[in-house]
Amino acid sequence: VQLQAYGGGLVQAGGSLRLSCAASGRTFSSYFMGWFRQAPGKEREFLATITWSGDYSYYRDSVKGRFTISRDYAKNTVNLQMNNLKPEDTAVYYCVAGRTAATLASGFWGQGTQVTVSS
Repeated sequence: VQLQAYGGGLVQAGGSLRLSCAASGRTFSSYFMGWFRQAPGKEREFLATITWSGDYSYYRDSVKGRFTISRDYAKNTVNLQMNNLKPEDTAVYYCVAGRTAATLASGFWGQGTQVTVSS
């Protein structure tokens, strides 16, 4: 699976951004999809994942209620709607595909897209 993330940019605190990730290959629907991020000088952290069926999603506590993950099977994309952004959300965001939620981090990674939130 090859992944291409896009949609990052500069936004003011309290604003919104929608990240998308296009997946190649015909097995998109058989993968868990997720998003991670890494801020400068910090460790990479998990943000959200969605099951292959799209029925269930799971979020990191700090983004619950602000971020929403979704997937579009017709377009082979996974999206991350980010609302009420905070300066601490500034990071490079990566989309990931894996066979299970537990093995997501060891799956396929996209190239990352920069999100910068100004105060």
